Amino acid sequence: MAARVIASSAEAEALVGQPLGTSDGLLIDQDRVDLFADATGDHQWIHVDAEKAAAGPFGGTIAHGYLTLSLVPILSSRIYAIGFGTSRLNYGCNKVRFPTPVRVGSTVRASAELTDVRREAQGTYLTTRVTISVDGEAKPACVAETVVLVLGEDAADAAAPTPEEKP
Repeated sequence: MAARVIASSAEAEALVGQPLGTSDGLLIDQDRVDLFADATGDHQWIHVDAEKAAAGPFGGTIAHGYLTLSLVPILSSRIYAIGFGTSRLNYGCNKVRFPTPVRVGSTVRASAELTDVRREAQGTYLTTRVTISVDGEAKPACVAETVVLVLGEDAADAAAPTPEEKP
């Protein structure tokens, strides 16, 4: 699936409130969960001990919530790309929730919507609501409001009036 390219901050502003699309699916396997456990030091049995987790509340191992959140970049890149500026920095998250666990062996996919674009002296802040769903589950696995700071816009884009400057 080809990602939509957002070519300028003005284009991003025009997209606020509109769905950007949905990614293809990504299988969550035990290897990915184990690698995340090794990277973070979080080896709680519910994530890494298949035998014990089989008798637990979810009938098997589940992905870490923060593993699910860490999939935002890869899943979002399958939906859209920022095609302006020279650098993009993760500025943070305004809100993150994990309503449903991700069982190992399930497939997740993301949908995205730009909720705010704010141009400031240091760059353009893009706020995106990313919803990661699990195939076959009614509730999403993760809903995150992420903020990216785009640095180094081209001269024509930077010269465009901000919403406060428009007549």
